[in-house]
Amino acid sequence: MSDTHAAVRERYGAIARSITGQTASRECGPCCDRDPITSDLYSRADTGDLPAEALQASLGCGNPTALVALEAGETVLDLGSGGGIDVLLSAKRVGPTGKVYGLDMTDDMLALARENQRKAGVTNVEFLEGTIEAIPLPDHTVDVVISNCVINLSDDKDAVLREAFRVLKPGGRLAVSDVVVRGEVPAAVRRNIELWVGCVAGALDESAYRAKLAAVGFESVAIDPWRIYKIDDARAFLTGAGVDVEAIAPMVEGKFASAAIRARKPASKTCCGPECCL
Repeated sequence: MSDTHAAVRERYGAIARSITGQTASRECGPCCDRDPITSDLYSRADTGDLPAEALQASLGCGNPTALVALEAGETVLDLGSGGGIDVLLSAKRVGPTGKVYGLDMTDDMLALARENQRKAGVTNVEFLEGTIEAIPLPDHTVDVVISNCVINLSDDKDAVLREAFRVLKPGGRLAVSDVVVRGEVPAAVRRNIELWVGCVAGALDESAYRAKLAAVGFESVAIDPWRIYKIDDARAFLTGAGVDVEAIAPMVEGKFASAAIRARKPASKTCCGPECCL
């Protein structure tokens, strides 16, 4: 296990345990109230009938279920599903003839997600244990891959995108909410593991993200920043990270943004022999 994997598992496991009451008080991770990245992402209409713990464990930077039109009967995979909010929202949209997989590597988060599934009474959902760099599903399994501020946590993003491409059916869609970088950022931010776990230091530059998606075969790539973080936001997510906040915050003004990232796997070719059926 890499140092990044270990740090992510420890931080998010602690958050899950605090939500379920296994610790005396909830740890303040990247999901603190009014956090500039994770706040105000879902409408009450979306979450009104979900367990409170699902929303409490929402650690993302967007709402990937709003980025793609899910259809009844489709199969969806959520990479880094956490407490399960995006899985449960997707399950509503694909209906009883559809299926939604949630993939997470953190035991405590998986336990919380399964409990949220039970409370919500949702049956077309399955939570899987594993890493997003090695998805435990066969090739050409799902119609849509979603993810909410998790790909930036990986230290092997190429592997994540290759795996997402592999499990998508031909013509399948990728719809990801993630933090992206819009210019040079201080080396102190890039080095800081706490900021990596908090969805900042591991973020890709917009152009690099686009290039990586294209390199594994995705087409129709679109990256649309929608929440650009200002200096006060920078102070909020840098505080407590072991860096000189007042010195660095002005240098990251406008450099990070939450973005909607969409792409498509090419459709099947017209088959002219056994070698070209996919």
